[in-house]
Amino acid sequence: MSDHSLYMQRALALAEQGLYTSSPNPRVGCVLVQQGEIIGEGFHRRTGEAHAEVNALQDAQQRGLAVTGATAYVTLEPCSHTGKTPPCCDALIKAGVAKVVVAMQDPNPLVAGAGIQRLRDAGIAVELGVLAEQAEQLNKGFNKRMRQGLPWLRAKLAMSLDGRTAMASGESQWITGPAARSDVQRLRARSSAIISGVDTVLMDQASLTVRAEQLGLDDEPLVAAIVAKQPLRVVLDSTLRLSPEAKLFTQPGPILIITAVAKPQQQQALQAAGAEVLQLSNKQGQVDLAAVMAELGQRGCNEVLLEAGATLAGAFLQQGLLDEITVYMAPTLLGSEARPLFNLPLSSMSQQQRLHIQQITPIGEDWRIDALAIAPVESKG
Repeated sequence: MSDHSLYMQRALALAEQGLYTSSPNPRVGCVLVQQGEIIGEGFHRRTGEAHAEVNALQDAQQRGLAVTGATAYVTLEPCSHTGKTPPCCDALIKAGVAKVVVAMQDPNPLVAGAGIQRLRDAGIAVELGVLAEQAEQLNKGFNKRMRQGLPWLRAKLAMSLDGRTAMASGESQWITGPAARSDVQRLRARSSAIISGVDTVLMDQASLTVRAEQLGLDDEPLVAAIVAKQPLRVVLDSTLRLSPEAKLFTQPGPILIITAVAKPQQQQALQAAGAEVLQLSNKQGQVDLAAVMAELGQRGCNEVLLEAGATLAGAFLQQGLLDEITVYMAPTLLGSEARPLFNLPLSSMSQQQRLHIQQITPIGEDWRIDALAIAPVESKG
C-alpha cells in the first residue's frame, strides 16, 4: 500500500468518528503530513462546528508544529463556499500547505470541483481519487442526496432461517438476540430518519428511538450526543389511525406523520400531542412513497432506515426506492403460516428481484446480511 493510501486510510478512520453526529453534513476526515510524519488530525463532528481541515490545522498548531509545505489528506473535496463556517480551501491556502490529496470530489453543487480549482489557482498541487470508493461508501447518503435530491434508504428486517418475520398474528418480538438488537440501535443512530408503518407502530408499541443502554458504545460523551439528537420518526398512516396516546408520543424526538387523507380533527389531536402531520397522497388514495422520499431529501436527511412489515417493505422495493437491505437472520424456524420478509406478488422467475450481497457478518448468535437492491432479472425466453 502506498503512503498516500495509508494516510488516506487514517483520514477515513477519522471521518468515521462522525458517523453518528455529522448529518446533514458529510463525514469528513483530514490528516496533515510533514516529511513523512503526521503533524495534525481532525474530523467533522457536527453541523455548525469546525470542519475536518480546520480541526487538523488547529491540532498541528496546538502541537507547535509548522504546517507550511505540508501535505493534507482529505476524504472529501475541501469546501469553497461560506455556510455555517468559512471555506476550508481558504484555510488550507492560508496555512501554506504544498499539496492536497483528496479522496473524492464533493457532489454538492455549491462545491463540485470549485474547491479543488481554488487550491490549484493558489499554486497548491492537488491529487484526486485516492481510496475514492471507500470515501463514496462512507457518505453514500449525503452523496445520493446531493446528486438526486433523495436520501439513501436502508430496510432493516429480522427473519428466521425459513425467511419469516412474524407469526400470522403479527407477533414478532423477539426473533433475534440482544447483539443484533444492539446493532439495530447503531443503524438507527446513524440515520437521519426512521420510517415505519402505522400497523407496525400499533402492533409493536414501537417508540423508534435510539436508546443509550442498547448502543453498545463505551464513549459516554458520544452516546450522550447520539441520544440528544434523535432521528426523525416518520409514521406512514394513510387513514390517520394513530392515536395521540401511542407510546411513540411518550418518547423524545421529533415525529412526522404522513397521511393520504384530510381529517382535521384527528390531525389537530396528533399535532397537539407533538407530531407534525403532512398529507402526501397518490392517485390510489395511499401515501405516495416517492413523495415521502423527496420530502425527506428536502429536509436534509442523508440516510433513512425503514423498519416496517412485509407490505410496506414490499411496496418500497417494488417502486425501486430501496437502496440497501439489512437482514438479521436468526437460527430459528417460524413455520409456513408465518409472515414473509416482503409481500411481493411475483408469479414467474422472470419477475424475481435480484440482490447483490455485500457481506454476511455474525452478530451474536444471528447473522447480518447486507445487500444492495438491483434491477429485476430480464426474462431470457
